Amino acid sequence: MSNIVLQVSNLHKSYGAFHAVQGLSFSLQKGEIFGLLGPNGAGKTTTISMITGLVQPDSGSIQIEGINLAQQSNQAKMKLGLVPQELALYPTLSARDNLIFFGQIYGLHGRRLKQQVERALQMVSLSERANEAVNHFSGGMKRRVNIAAGLLHEPDILFLDEPTVGVDPQSRNAIFESIEALNQAGMTIIYTTHYMEEAQRLCRRVAIVDHGQIIALDTPQNLIHAIGQGVIRVGLNNGHAERLVQSAQQLPCIRSIALHDGYLDVQANDSQSALMNILSISQQIGAKLTSLQILEANLETVFLSLTGKTLRE
Repeated sequence: MSNIVLQVSNLHKSYGAFHAVQGLSFSLQKGEIFGLLGPNGAGKTTTISMITGLVQPDSGSIQIEGINLAQQSNQAKMKLGLVPQELALYPTLSARDNLIFFGQIYGLHGRRLKQQVERALQMVSLSERANEAVNHFSGGMKRRVNIAAGLLHEPDILFLDEPTVGVDPQSRNAIFESIEALNQAGMTIIYTTHYMEEAQRLCRRVAIVDHGQIIALDTPQNLIHAIGQGVIRVGLNNGHAERLVQSAQQLPCIRSIALHDGYLDVQANDSQSALMNILSISQQIGAKLTSLQILEANLETVFLSLTGKTLRE
């Protein structure tokens, strides 16, 4: 029996001349947290909107547990839970009353509705605050209520779209703990974010998206290992950049070197040797360094090495 619960194949979506998603494909395995990562405007939210049936793709196919979303939309959607980036709550109602309202929309009633509301509150650790109006909650607590609303119908796959935007560190940790508890209970999760450190903590696999395309897909550990000991970013006068690249790319301590917008991004097998050699070559050719950064190997530097920019640019 296949372990794949979601298969996305060659999705495309354009808005006029803007290509939001361009040939995006990936699969999701049962019981994993899968990160969909990229900067604002990369196509993450559009992708999630297509998979959850909110937006129709221009082309491509989506299979949810073997069900074609385009052909059997209602049946497929019942297997999905969506927690949008924007809060979808009634601020003057209590957390419990918000969940009762959304549960009724899902078709839950009576004892079943009450059980699901209490279960969802417990899963996001808000049972003790359930009767308080949501407008008295912190941003992080509101987002946990938002997550609870997406759990009421017990979906097989939960989509979390930027669930920690605008929350303080303590609330962020509480959200992480809720997500990890859901996953340990068997929930399959797609997590979109532009915070790489979150994905590095939570996700089994990640896809890095830029300009509507997946530019890397693997475990965080494998992606980090692929760039060696990190990235050295060198700013210098444009007149010397190409000469420095030509000389440095021959060095055995350098895995790769690329020029992006006036910066040299160097992936190193040995960061110390690479740095000493770059400084030596710069001196020999008369290059004036305008900046120097040594970035540790993590998902943020993976993104930098692939795109030439940091995730929040």
